[in-house]
Amino acid sequence: MRQALENPFYYLDNFRQVLAWVGERHGDLLNDEERAFLDRFPLVPQASQALLVRMVMRKGTLFRASKLRYAEIGCPLEAAPALLEHGWVEANPALDLTQLFALLKKDELQRIFGSTTQRKADLFQALQLEHAQARPFASWCQGLDDQAFGLTIGELCDRVRLMFFGNIHQDWSEFVLADLGIFRYEQVPFSSASRVFHARADVDAYLHLHHCRERFEAGEPVEQVLTDVPTAPYANEWLENRRGKLLLALGRQCEREGDLSLALRLHADNRYPTARERAIRVLERCDQPEAALHLALSAQAAPESEHEAQQLQRILPRLKRSLGEAVARRVQARQPERLDLALPRPETSVEHAVREHLTRDEAPVYYVENALINSLLGLLCWHVIFAPVPGAFFHPFHAAPADLARSDFFTRRAELFRPCLDMLGTDEYRDCIRRVFRDKFGLQCQFVSWGLLDENLLELALHCIPAEHLRAFFQRILQDVPAHRSGLPDLIQFWPAERRYRLVEVKGPGDRLQDNQKRWIDFALQHQVPIAVCYVQWTENAA
Repeated sequence: MRQALENPFYYLDNFRQVLAWVGERHGDLLNDEERAFLDRFPLVPQASQALLVRMVMRKGTLFRASKLRYAEIGCPLEAAPALLEHGWVEANPALDLTQLFALLKKDELQRIFGSTTQRKADLFQALQLEHAQARPFASWCQGLDDQAFGLTIGELCDRVRLMFFGNIHQDWSEFVLADLGIFRYEQVPFSSASRVFHARADVDAYLHLHHCRERFEAGEPVEQVLTDVPTAPYANEWLENRRGKLLLALGRQCEREGDLSLALRLHADNRYPTARERAIRVLERCDQPEAALHLALSAQAAPESEHEAQQLQRILPRLKRSLGEAVARRVQARQPERLDLALPRPETSVEHAVREHLTRDEAPVYYVENALINSLLGLLCWHVIFAPVPGAFFHPFHAAPADLARSDFFTRRAELFRPCLDMLGTDEYRDCIRRVFRDKFGLQCQFVSWGLLDENLLELALHCIPAEHLRAFFQRILQDVPAHRSGLPDLIQFWPAERRYRLVEVKGPGDRLQDNQKRWIDFALQHQVPIAVCYVQWTENAA
């Protein structure tokens, strides 16, 4: 494993690797400017390359030369000319007052403007009307011995990074963490044709949707953002999923602002999960119970998820009563075991307090929440999760397949999962899980929580949890990974001598069961999984 700190140009090597990767695998998606950058970058001096990459990997696009001093680069003013020549960096960029204040310290601003105002915010407020026009850095800062540079290829580099990772949230730090051995990844074989984008228009669409979401999250009004969100669905399912998620967020904001007509229009045309439920609720708020009931009955006939089915059980009786229709009496569901405890208020969490109270030498308790069952699934099915399914892996830093959250994640791999799940009918599954735990320990996997899972907990789980329970857990999670991998109870208690266990959900004073927790409890009761809900009061309140 290379150690990044032993190579002062580690970040430059990583950047070169990305350029080479994108050039080889995505060359047909690049325009002339991008191809020219990939071709010309290796030809400039190393110090100039390094300076550019330092800017690319830092936040923002405006930099002071005095803040760009790195030992391996030397003087930034000597490294900059090659970058200026190619137009990748701009000298003496024009800055508005906001940008100037972001670059300079308070004492520098006081000196420039001859002010004694003690707070930057107050000084900005006093100057913003008088200095409304942008000016070159040197014009602002005639009394400072410094220069400024503006990065002009930030968007180009963001596009390159997107084509490499297939998403915008992973960044250059992935290389550093891998180089240092902090994160290690499963190496999945994939061909040069394995990539997330197959057309330049898809890259454009991804970036466009990302910028729309940034504008919305920055507080821009919904109506303004909507003018740039495509009204027609994308043919690319992955992009359409992103568009649907953004439309759902915009619709929810309209609900909060009271613009119900726009919220209804956004939800009604959206196929993203939970949008139909929101449409029903908005119709109800708009005093249209007939339309809400019609849509709710349609959803009940073919619910998109357990979550929607659960919500409809609450919505339908209310709608029917509002229309004077008879409502069938709900059958009382089975209830889990209930534990009521009065404990001293702990310095740690309520879950840890209950764990300490319940644990015994012969019956230890672990705080596992969602981690244990998901980890066992990840260990048993490791080779399926990291199978080189087309489009699932396309760079070296995958902790999970790119399609993990898609509705067809399981169906695309059903034949691969079947032998894994069939092992639960034999003793072979225990040996498989132990072997993968040993061989893959520490490799990044979104299913496996290495920080929680040690050999003692692993052996207790394999000894005490019946294989048929594991099969039921795993099958449910795989049906809908994003929805079902959370909501599992907080604690697990083992009785090794009796080869049994119990799941315990903990609720502190005033806390209630969440919907996904209720669904897991119902599932556990249906499959004879021992489960309890522990309600805690603090002793001073109980007294």
